[in-house]
Amino acid sequence: MVAADHPLAVRVREALPAPRVREVRMFGGLAFMLDDRMLVCVDRGDGLLVRVSPERDAELAARADAGRMRMGAKELGTGWILVSPAGVADDDGLSFWLDEALDHHASAEE
Repeated sequence: MVAADHPLAVRVREALPAPRVREVRMFGGLAFMLDDRMLVCVDRGDGLLVRVSPERDAELAARADAGRMRMGAKELGTGWILVSPAGVADDDGLSFWLDEALDHHASAEE
């Protein structure tokens, strides 16, 4: 289980709009929810599970720092991308993926 003081969780917490975000233990990690929908989840393997737009899914999953999220033998469907620790190691990488999650969240509201 990912602790609340995990370094990546701290970075995600600081980067998101605090009053509207809540944290929930999910998928063995720590999920960050906005309006009761998951944006991202800090993975126990130090990666980041990101909820992205289905229209951007194939492009984002093909990035060198990302791929399909798997739970056991099952691959999660479109829009669930697991980013490697290297993909969120610096602030630019983390910002890129948080922006993707926030863009999807905003477009799903409309």
